[in-house]
Amino acid sequence: MQFRRAAAGIALTAALATGCTGSPIEESKAGTSSAQLPERLGKDGTTIVVGRTGSTPVQVYEDMRCPVCKDFEDPESGAPVLRRLTKKGLYRTEYTLASFLDDRLGGQGSKRAANALRAALEKRKFAEYHDVLFAHQPEESVDGYTDDFLLRMASLVPGLRDAEFDAAVKNMKYRAFVTASEKAYEKSKASGTPGFAVSGVLVPDEVRGAMFDPQFLPTALQYTALSPADRAKLT
Repeated sequence: MQFRRAAAGIALTAALATGCTGSPIEESKAGTSSAQLPERLGKDGTTIVVGRTGSTPVQVYEDMRCPVCKDFEDPESGAPVLRRLTKKGLYRTEYTLASFLDDRLGGQGSKRAANALRAALEKRKFAEYHDVLFAHQPEESVDGYTDDFLLRMASLVPGLRDAEFDAAVKNMKYRAFVTASEKAYEKSKASGTPGFAVSGVLVPDEVRGAMFDPQFLPTALQYTALSPADRAKLT
């Protein structure tokens, strides 16, 4: 999925930031690790929740084979900022793992990766493993998320691999979760991956590109949380 309105989105969020705070929100680059973030299965059984209960939910829709999702997760993109905001307790991130690219491109990589991530959640290692998989994402056209690859990547996460985890990966233990997560994505209003929402409200097209900008992602989240009337005042 291409975000061709990125420049316009960033310009609009810059205006919003100036209007609300006098200057764009600045974020320290410290503390970007996903380690030690609380994580759990969502009540609906289709999402993986990272962050504190009671904080504002940010929904993130990703297919693990999606190259634009990798762009979002890049160290110089928006995901590290969202992670910092999550660690501060301002937001919690709710991941819905889609797998439609398997049907479009052939193979089972998206499904296998989603299953492995669900297995990692049992060890409270989802967020760390998620980061490792995107950092080493195979080419989209290659069905690269094989069992061997997933297990090798899991070896990079301290404390993740054991006989139970390995068996869950090889046997697709969480196949039902993978299917339910894809259906949840299809029922959402997200038009592609990565998709973003705040408290169930999709990040508007005019600021969606700003989700990839470390400086303006916080403002894009604030903008999304505004009522339509309040948004209109800023344009």
